[in-house]
Amino acid sequence: MPTFEFAKSSHSSGNGECVEVARNIPTTIAVRDSKAPDGPILRLAPATWAAFVALTRVTR
Repeated sequence: MPTFEFAKSSHSSGNGECVEVARNIPTTIAVRDSKAPDGPILRLAPATWAAFVALTRVTR
């Protein structure tokens, strides 16, 4: 089984309160809490992740 390669958002502040996302496996987007790297991982289908990101974009 491939290992997720998590990365923090470029919008993350330095206070350690952020999520990390792994997009290196084509069929799964993985999301975890950066403060608990050994904690639970939310696994999403790429289409679900794309819909979530589209809904969270800030409109200017």
